[in-house]
Order: sequence, then structure tokens, then C-alpha cells
Amino acid sequence: MTEQKAAGYTENTVSALDRRRWLILTASCLINLCIGSLYAWSVFATPLADKLNELAGNSESAALTAANLAVVFTVANSVGPVTMISGGWINDKLGPRWVVFSGGIFFGLGMIVCGFARTVPFLLVSYGLGCGLGMGLVYGCTISNSVKFFPDKKGLIGGIATATYGLSSVLIPPVANAMIGSMGISRTFYVMGAVMLLVICLCSMFIERCPEDYAPRGWVPRTLTGVKSAAGTKPAAVQDKNWRQMISDPIFYVMILMLMCGAFSGLMITSQASPMAQKIAGMSAGMAAAAVSALALFNAAGRVIAGFLSDRLGSSNVLLAAFILELAGLFFLLTASEKTVVNFILGVSIMGICFGSLMGVYPGFTAAQFGARNNSMNYGIMFIGFALAGFFGPTIAGKIISVYGSYEKAFYIAGDLAAAGIVLVVIYRKKQKKK
Repeated sequence: MTEQKAAGYTENTVSALDRRRWLILTASCLINLCIGSLYAWSVFATPLADKLNELAGNSESAALTAANLAVVFTVANSVGPVTMISGGWINDKLGPRWVVFSGGIFFGLGMIVCGFARTVPFLLVSYGLGCGLGMGLVYGCTISNSVKFFPDKKGLIGGIATATYGLSSVLIPPVANAMIGSMGISRTFYVMGAVMLLVICLCSMFIERCPEDYAPRGWVPRTLTGVKSAAGTKPAAVQDKNWRQMISDPIFYVMILMLMCGAFSGLMITSQASPMAQKIAGMSAGMAAAAVSALALFNAAGRVIAGFLSDRLGSSNVLLAAFILELAGLFFLLTASEKTVVNFILGVSIMGICFGSLMGVYPGFTAAQFGARNNSMNYGIMFIGFALAGFFGPTIAGKIISVYGSYEKAFYIAGDLAAAGIVLVVIYRKKQKKK
């Protein structure tokens, strides 16, 4: 398709785009379902440790454990924002198709090469760098591009696109576990890597760049305050800012701090959900696994619901509700015990919804604030807030449980940050009103 502004299209061409954008969204969701398998690491870790121990002939005292391999997963998560930003720049300049295709090559080959791993450094390169960098290239691109094609449904589409990524942590682990049991860890990586490579690269052929200023037929834009603009015109409140202009805007720092405050508790609890369930509520390993699945499902549901609501109520209203609900969720977790298991289930469910709400709203929130044109790179930079939360949340929770033998202080820290999030929403609104 020739790259040109939507304003220059005929009515029939715009109608064709209105239909084709759903195919692009479907392809993007299938791709995100694949790259979300990065979070199946907990299924791979123990079999990988057993394999490496067998190859190295390690004694029981020197044997590697799943905990020793956690650094691989940490690296995979840490390098994602690097390619989200660089891939976002390429996407905004050249288009998304080849960025996604390249990410699929990185991710798929990274998985396949994991099957040949004999050492931890080998896994750091194959899974940590290969899959991590591939995920970053694909994730930011598919989501930001989908949001561009749906200016009339930014929140909902951002929620759907991120929800499929989150659903992967529910769907992939049982499949991977069954494959490991029947064919071993190495062949599982070969097969899964080949499938991921094929699906992502094929689906990337259906991805195309959204024309500048594309507007669906009959859409009446709204300003950031929710006031409708004249039909067929772009809201005056939304300016397309590049990354330099974005980081020079004080609102950017308010938004990235909001993201970090909200994601802290979600990532802290996601990373520790199973041991929390066993430590706090006295659940068995099987029941704890069910709690982790419930957390993932509520996480995915929160992304879609919050995205839908943000289109109607405004992103800041949804974020404010999410921070308030976080406090309620943390209260239930603080009061949970073996005698009040229901409190733990309520707390985990609420925290899943809140974490999902944050992740579902932010792609559209960023585009609405700084414009859709450069959203791929802008959202990649905004995602640094998530990466920081991903480092500090699990790290602080791990240190607190090792020192105090309880998660109580971690929940209080998360509560303080949720309260700070409420304050930041108020500051955001005041600054927005001044604009």
C-alpha cells in the first residue's frame, strides 16, 4: 500500500482500511500470544537445571537449581526496553512489518538455540538476549501500531493487544509442561521455537503501517478532557510530539512515575505469587499454581475492561480507580492467613485486575497524550517505568521475605506507592487543566 495521508484517500479506501485494521489487530494478537511465552520461564527452569547438572556431572551439593537460573529471566526482561525504543524508532520511520519480522527471527531462533544449551552463559545469550531482545522489538511495535489504527478505541485496543500477551502465561505453561514430559526439554525448545518463528514471521506479513492522520468513517474525536471536537477534525489538545519533545514535557515524568508506582505491586506479586500463596495462605503447591493462573486471568481481563472504560471515562479516571483498588487488594493480602484464605484469593484477584488495568490503559494513554505518530518510540521510553518496577518490585519482595520471613513490609511499601499514584493522578489532572 502506498504510504500517504488518510486525508488523501477516497471514501472507499478509508472503508477498506476500516475493515483491514481488524485483520491487522488479529495478526498482532497472535504474535503477542507467541512472545508472551517468555513468561513460561518457570516451566523451563527446573528441567533446564536438571539437564545442565546432568551434562556437567554436578554433585548434589554443587547442583544448579531453578533459582540459580533466575538471572536468565531477569536479563530477558531487562533488555526488552532497549529494543522497544530502538525498534520503535525504526517503526515510526520505516513501518512495523520488518521490525516484527526481525523480532520474530530473534525470538524464534533464541528459543531453538536454548535446546542446545550446556551452560548458564549459553542460556543468557540464547534466552536472555535472543528472546528478550526479540520480545522488545515485537511487543512495542504490535501494540503501538494497533492503537494507531484505532484512534476511536485506543484504550480498548491497547487492552486487547496487551491482554493476549498476558494470556500467554496461562495458555503456554500447560502446553510446554506436557511437551517437556513427552519429549524432553531440548526438543520442546526446538519445536516451540520453530512454531513461534513461523507464526510470528507469517503474521508479520499482515502487519502494515497506519497512514498518518487516518480517521475511521464516522469517528468524532475527543480531546484529552473528553470534550468532542468537530467531526472529522483532530483534537487540538493532542500534539504529535517526538521523544525529545515528550521528555521535555513535565507531564511525561508524572506519567512514567505513575506507571512505575502502579506496576511495582503487580510485578512484585506476580513474581512471588506461588510462594506467597504457600507462605501466607498455607496453600499446597497445586493450589498455589491455581492461584497464579487466577492472577494471570484477572490480569488479562483487567487489561480489556480498563481499556474499554478508558475510552468512555478517560484514562486518568480509570488509573485513579486502579490505584484505589490496589489499596483494597493490599489490605486483603495483609489480612490473609491460613484461616482467611478467601482474603488471599480476593487480594490476588484485585491486584491482577489493577495491574492489568495499568498495562491496558498505558499504550492508548501515551498516544492520547503525546500523539500517535511517534507512539512506538514514545511508548518504548515510557516503558522504562515498567522495567524499573520489574527490577525493584521482585528484588525488594525477595529481600524482605529473606530478612523478615514475612511479606508484610513489602505490602506496606506497595501501599505507599499506590497512595503516591493517587497523588500523581491528581497532579496530572491539574497540569492537564492548565494546558
